[in-house]
Amino acid sequence: MKYILVLLVIVAMAFSCKTPQGQVASSNESQTASNDTVRISSDKVEYEIIIIEPGFNTWLVTTARPEGYYSQSFLENRNIQYVTAWNQRVMQANIYDPNLYEMQINYQQGIDYGYDVNYKLYNYFIYFQLKYKEQLTGYVPRI
Repeated sequence: MKYILVLLVIVAMAFSCKTPQGQVASSNESQTASNDTVRISSDKVEYEIIIIEPGFNTWLVTTARPEGYYSQSFLENRNIQYVTAWNQRVMQANIYDPNLYEMQINYQQGIDYGYDVNYKLYNYFIYFQLKYKEQLTGYVPRI
């Protein structure tokens, strides 16, 4: 299976959610961490997306537009633009916060990643921009 991207927990969150030394995380905290991981894969599509971001899964279910609201071509077009902007910021760590833009995303135009991958990737970009008050492109992020 090919991995197109892995977005890890933003380091900034580690600073605000630091557990005091000597204490063990409760089972609720462990469950929250596993609930904040979104993994999309299928046998039909050889690509997988893994998003580990506190709060994203809840936001996706409660706030994002439902699946089917956007066409796949719309999602693909926006994702290309967002990925390009994201990757440029990863390469410019002296200008953009390297704790927000940790690693490049391997997403290529012309490859059919399927609706589910495109939908979740697009919504991650919207979530990221709203949460961290960043604007990746000329499009104002909105729901």
